[in-house]
Amino acid sequence: MTETEDGMHEDDQQRDPRKNNERPVEGTARNGSEHISDDATTSAAEEEESLTADVSPDVAPVVEEFMEQAAQQNEAAAEAVPDVKNKPGAYISFEHVSKSFGDLVVLDDVSFCVDSGETLCLMGRSGVGKSVSLQILMGFLKPDKGVVRVAGEDICCLSEKELQAVRRKVTMVFQNGALFDSISVGENVAFPLRERGELSEEQIVQVVKGLLEMVGVAGMEDLLPSDLSTGMKRSVAIARALAAQPEAILYDEPTTMVDPLMAHLLGELIERLKQQLHLTSLVVTHDTRFAKKLADRVVLLHKGKALFFGTMEEMERSDDPVLQEFLALDALTVPV
Repeated sequence: MTETEDGMHEDDQQRDPRKNNERPVEGTARNGSEHISDDATTSAAEEEESLTADVSPDVAPVVEEFMEQAAQQNEAAAEAVPDVKNKPGAYISFEHVSKSFGDLVVLDDVSFCVDSGETLCLMGRSGVGKSVSLQILMGFLKPDKGVVRVAGEDICCLSEKELQAVRRKVTMVFQNGALFDSISVGENVAFPLRERGELSEEQIVQVVKGLLEMVGVAGMEDLLPSDLSTGMKRSVAIARALAAQPEAILYDEPTTMVDPLMAHLLGELIERLKQQLHLTSLVVTHDTRFAKKLADRVVLLHKGKALFFGTMEEMERSDDPVLQEFLALDALTVPV
């Protein structure tokens, strides 16, 4: 692949994220016209269980309206990302980013991008810069070199006040959930809703109940975060993130320290959020099985470099010894 001046590859820039939901094409007829497979007449969103399938009937109308508003907002956000050289621009991009702490080089000329509505998994062993990349994206750290763009905007030189606007577009689900310990689960999820001030108190209560049911922790509004398991805290953190109606969510090791069933449920939820809300997602993980299930593309960080950027299938076919070692070790440490 040919690399362009901004650090992206031409093949990546030719991908149009606005067409991600097109129906699959079975093949090409002899006259060159495409035809749609009979098995593909139902969209992915229709085949999957609706996000609101488990929401109580008494709150379903308010929650469905809230989710529809979020989906429309995310579609509009994708359309609003500025084109780059007459091609759709990525929603998130790292362009030749470097970051060091003293003599320790964490990121060295790293470039990758995440298209609107895409799920990208950021992979690598411990200490290779995955979490540092998320902190740079949230504006908690500044890169030493390079450009980081969110929705087409260079965020590296923004003030803290300007970064607050970026964090309303992009939110993060931390490993520990980062919930407010002194208030209930329901109050945690309601916090971004009250900050926005667009809903009545009755509507807030309904949306909170529906979001908790949606992520699999129904009826836990009155519990404190300390009463929850690690997996439940992650689910509540996702519900709180959704309450903010973000355009993108960053997940920091969502399956670490959770049981396989919870990991499976979290993976299904992240996938449905992409399909039905058109959410852009960046998932930090070391779990290749989880990445294979979720990722449209993956980035593998190794010794400060983006060693690989492409699909999981391309990664598995690569004969690079470092990639093959990473895949082999993961197969040993995460048994089927």
